[in-house]
Parts: sequence; structure tokens; C-alpha cells
Amino acid sequence: MSVHIERIIGEKTGRYIVTFKDGVMTSKSCQSLVDAALEPIDLIYQWDTVINGFVAKLGEASLNYLQNDPDVESISEEGMVYACGTVTQADAPWGLARLSSDSKLTGNARELTFSYSYDGSPGSEVDIYILDTGVRVTHEDFGGRARWAAVFGGHEWQDNNGHGTHVAGTAAGTRFGVAKQANILSVKVLGDNGSGPTGDIIRGLDYIFVQYRDHGRRPTVVNMSWGGAASRLLDLAVQKLISEGIHVVVAAGSEARDARNRSPARVEEAITVGSSDFLDARMAGSNFGDVVNLYAPGYEITSCGYNDDTEVAVSGGTSSAAAHVTGLVANILKLHGNISPADMQKKLEDLALKDVLADIGN
Repeated sequence: MSVHIERIIGEKTGRYIVTFKDGVMTSKSCQSLVDAALEPIDLIYQWDTVINGFVAKLGEASLNYLQNDPDVESISEEGMVYACGTVTQADAPWGLARLSSDSKLTGNARELTFSYSYDGSPGSEVDIYILDTGVRVTHEDFGGRARWAAVFGGHEWQDNNGHGTHVAGTAAGTRFGVAKQANILSVKVLGDNGSGPTGDIIRGLDYIFVQYRDHGRRPTVVNMSWGGAASRLLDLAVQKLISEGIHVVVAAGSEARDARNRSPARVEEAITVGSSDFLDARMAGSNFGDVVNLYAPGYEITSCGYNDDTEVAVSGGTSSAAAHVTGLVANILKLHGNISPADMQKKLEDLALKDVLADIGN
């Protein structure tokens, strides 16, 4: 069996790190590669201490040779590391500020004077699919990072409702969003009235699955800021995406009842999000229950409007709460690599503040 080449998220050097199995002499194996004379090789470093291997610039022929060498343990692209840096945004909506604050905020929820601290490249090289009413991809807050991916149900290729654009802005807008450098891909499955049949939803999920599978399994997050009655088939489709390594964030729903009776909120493998208000209480309409993994800001959230490329709009609910967490997942993928959905769910629960919210309804 040939050795798989590990691909790195982020900036790459164009070189490869090759390691050998225990007991294999690095110098001897390197010489064997050179002797094979497949193509010119630029050998940079050799080690036989902390790891047993080398770094080199390798062409396709050399990589193929090494992939089939029984002495080779692993082959990985070489990436770059950077001194850690944090950026602070001084004109953020309160929802962003609450993500990076350990304590309750004060002021007015509609003011854009809050501070939000984040890593310097939030969500870079991560794909966020907004499965919704569409996205106004030309809105200035998306900075050219948004594009249309697909439309199902015979709808227009534009957002005539505003829900999808507002959600996308909270997840990944430049000013209003969490993952400020993520790619935004619009998959429209809901109509102008904000609703759509389950079959169109599943078609959208199938499209995302194929794109992920056939295009290098890029770090991917799917936002599903909507819900409906319990549906076994919709749940199965969501579970299929998650089993492949796609991260799915869903809204708990806004009926003020147990989310276990709603799909896809009840999918335990998904990240199900309830909404909190400015005073650190569960929003009155937010669903609750043991399938809710965490709560995030959902009250009077300022984000992108859909009528023109500069419009600002205020909305809320568990849709906005799920959008905040969608962006957070993208940021974590950028920082920690493409970890599994199960590990992501645990990481979010570990990072979340405990015993803070009032009236969470359990």
C-alpha cells in the first residue's frame, strides 16, 4: 500500500518532510533516492534524532518513488508557523464581543462600539456553506470572498428574503462576522418566504457532500440556520455529511420548546446552538434541551442587509446564534487543522463559559 501524502492547511514552502520507519538509516535511504536518479533533488535537511527523516524539494517522480518505498513511514507537505498574534476590533457588534469576553457586557445591544479580539487570520482557507435563502454575494462586507455555489427548487440566484445574507454576515463578514477570512459559498434551498421542502434541502446537502469529496476534502463548515418537524431522512443526510468529516452547525429553533423534537436540531452529531440575549439569559423564544450543545448571541444582531451592497440590518434568534458558532468553528479549523466533527464538538463545549446563562430551560 502506498504512503498517503499529508496535505497542510495554510501557507506551504513547496518542500516535503519524509520520515522513515524505526531502524532505517536516514543517510542510506536518502542516498538510495539520489542513486535512483529520477530527477534533480534539493535535499535541505536530514535528521536521525527527534525524527528519522529529511526535508527536500521533490518532484512528482520522487514522490511516487517514496510513496512506494517500504522503508517510508510518512510524507507531508511542509508548512509555515508564525508568532501568535491577536487583533482587536473596536467597532464590533455585541455578539462578536461576547465571544471573546469572559464577563457580561454593558451598554446598548445595537451599538457598534464593542471590542472583539481574534486571531490574525480568522477562518482563512476554510469553506463555509450557507444553506439558506441565498446570499447577496456582492455585499461589501464579504470583501469578494462570497460566491454562489448552487440553487435548488427553481429559485432565483439571489437572496430575496435577507435571512441567508444576514446569517452569512454574522458567520464570516469582514466587520460583522466571526471568521473574517473564510470563503462563503451560497447554496439556496429556501424560497423568498424563507421556507423550502425537505427534498430540496437534501439535494443541497448532497451537492455539498460531492463538492467536499471530489475537491480535496477542504476544511468545511455547513450552516443550517433553520429547522422543521422531525425528519428521519433529513437527519440521516446530515449524519452522512458529518461522518465524512464535514462540520455541521444547526439552529436549535425558536419555538421555546425542547429541540429534541426538531430536525436537524435533534441530530446529536451536529453542533446544535440555542440563543442568548444581551443580559446573559436564554432568549425567550430559543429552544432548549439536552441536544443543545451550547448557546451563543442571538438578540438584536447587527449584520449585512440584502437590498444593496452596503445595507446593514438587525435580526436575531437561533439563526444568528448558529451563525456565530459557524464562524467560530471555521476559526478553530484554521488554528488547529481539520479536526473531526466529534473533536470539534468537544472543543467547543470545553471552550464555552459554564454556569453563566440564566433560564436555559433544561
